Amino acid sequence: MTASHSLPSAHDGRRRAQLVELVDGIDPWDELERSHLGIAAKWLSGSAPVYRMRKPDVPDRHLVSYFVVLDEEREKLLLVAHRKAGLWLPTGGHVEPGEDPWAAVERECREELGVSAVASEFAGERPVFLTVTRTKGQGEHTDVSLWYVISAHADSITSYDEEEFTAIRWLTPEQVLDEPLSSLDPHMHRFTRKLLHVRS
Repeated sequence: MTASHSLPSAHDGRRRAQLVELVDGIDPWDELERSHLGIAAKWLSGSAPVYRMRKPDVPDRHLVSYFVVLDEEREKLLLVAHRKAGLWLPTGGHVEPGEDPWAAVERECREELGVSAVASEFAGERPVFLTVTRTKGQGEHTDVSLWYVISAHADSITSYDEEEFTAIRWLTPEQVLDEPLSSLDPHMHRFTRKLLHVRS
């Protein structure tokens, strides 16, 4: 094998090792997250593709960066009404090939909300939660999602990507937990409970 062929492989190996380290740094909230962390670590340690190459489902499993916007002063979380999913979700998007997941947060935050991503003080530029979710509807696939928390005052969010979202809402954690799970990301209640625990 020539050096020109070995360099991409070595780079891919380093990137996978960094992703495994990122996943290993997440403390599981419950047995489901413990299971999801194990699935993600095994997947990232293997040779299967990690990044989405073609919308919406190639490859069938790919990496996503969610970022939950938290107004720490008002103790409220931002949720968006996602057009395609038909659910209230955190903001976020697919990680591009070779892209660092935090860089994906920064990019998607600018694209979706028009503001710069500011890492929360308690979590920094590291994910606090991980989920493995099978999507529904056309183009079903599996999202391996790293959940980050960023800080922003609600007043600073003055616009959003109307092509992707129909509305936005700021809710307290208690209000999120009062929402029917059928209207939210299926793991939103679990994330909210973990967030309350981590910040207590």
